[in-house]
Amino acid sequence: MTESTGPGATGLYHEIHGSADAPPLILSSGLGGSASYWAPNIPALAERFRVIAYDHRGTGRSDRALPESTSVEAMSKDVLALMDALEIETAAFIGHALGGAVGIEAAIRSGRIGALVVVNGWRTLSPHTRRCFAARLALLRSAGARAFLEAQPLFLFPPDWIADHDAELTAELDHHLAAFPGAATVEKRLAAVQAYQPDPAGLAALETLLVIATWDDFLVPHAAALDLAAPVPHARVATFEWGGHACNVTDPERFNRTVLEFLRSQ
Repeated sequence: MTESTGPGATGLYHEIHGSADAPPLILSSGLGGSASYWAPNIPALAERFRVIAYDHRGTGRSDRALPESTSVEAMSKDVLALMDALEIETAAFIGHALGGAVGIEAAIRSGRIGALVVVNGWRTLSPHTRRCFAARLALLRSAGARAFLEAQPLFLFPPDWIADHDAELTAELDHHLAAFPGAATVEKRLAAVQAYQPDPAGLAALETLLVIATWDDFLVPHAAALDLAAPVPHARVATFEWGGHACNVTDPERFNRTVLEFLRSQ
């Protein structure tokens, strides 16, 4: 079963895949905020779970209006409101980078997130990642949205994968440009992700966490991603030798297998 639902009362576009009787699993993407980011993973995950993928507020098909500023805390409240609207008391959660921070904050705030998977996230933002964000922001301000999107694959994917998929990436550019949420929204979301630091006590209290870290991630250094697991007593870690920041896209078979093994064990 696949169901797509407009923004509705929550303001969040979301898709539901899989059996209505299966346990719920929420997918939250990174800076781009789009449910479509998870396309390589949804079919495998939906065999075992009722998968809910959503567009973050301000992006995609969700409500595009953002307040003067936004925060990871506000994004976590959106997730909890969506759970309320779907009558979901607790759910497993997979978050990529910014989406991982959203999952962490929702878990700390509510206790309603069960098994949590964070993909190439962090506890403390690396100076290297701040430099990457600053470079992307400068490009957006000086050269515009097309240049910003043309450079985006450099931060997401390994060089060999980009070379092998150059035609696809070029063909997708106009689609991404049409869906671009606007410079102001991107700036607000970048500010939010850079300002966030999880509460240390709340992080240490998490019961089930899988941290996935990729050696060749250009955006988030491997050590920074691994550091997220350090204060969580029962955290598990999976290191991918290859795959870049978006390892769930570049190596979906390994990603899906790793995540499903973890979720089945909970």
